[in-house]
Amino acid sequence: MSRGPDPEDARAFRPEALPALVDAVADLSWLRGRGYAEDAALKLVGDKHQLAARQRKAVQRAACSDEELRWRREHLRPLEGRIAVDGFNVLIGLERAISGGPLFRGRDGALRDIAGVHGTWRRSGVTGEAVERLAETLPHEAVVVLDRPVSNSGRLAAALRERSEQGALGWEIEVVDHADRRLVELELPVATGDAWILDRRPWVDLLGALTSAIEGAWIVELGAGRTT
Repeated sequence: MSRGPDPEDARAFRPEALPALVDAVADLSWLRGRGYAEDAALKLVGDKHQLAARQRKAVQRAACSDEELRWRREHLRPLEGRIAVDGFNVLIGLERAISGGPLFRGRDGALRDIAGVHGTWRRSGVTGEAVERLAETLPHEAVVVLDRPVSNSGRLAAALRERSEQGALGWEIEVVDHADRRLVELELPVATGDAWILDRRPWVDLLGALTSAIEGAWIVELGAGRTT
């Protein structure tokens, strides 16, 4: 299963397109901070800047209100000690980066993929490399949480457990029905780009650390626009 760029990405996220995207992130963040409904706000901003569908999705993921931004900045933690890992969120983003697809850095500094899992995950040609990179970077004290409803979550859990045992890494792998809820319940800093979790727990930039070691990783910077 390919994790490479979408055919539209080269045009949608070319350097000339970035100023409009950065302004759109600032506009949507302003609207969010003033209680505008998400769908209506995104349509307003997307229409104003004449954004394509994938551009709108990237802007939506990158935006956050000033209040959310303050919380997330204050709760960013160093990558050390025992942490929790939003397994699919981190692994799919890492697979995307290895395959040359874009990741997006939002206002809060977190990296995100705009594809997501949507209930289905299959091993790709770079999954093995992604697991190896994870083993090189992830602290020994880690709880990796996977969504049981996502297809093949059990197979991925088995692969992660095997790698942990081979390297004496001491990872704990959990497969649960509601991964987001479980990650919050663990009361550990969480490696994730999921906004719902970021607004409830301290977090660590594991995906940023992983992608920094990938030469030529395509990082689209969307968070450096004007303040709201």
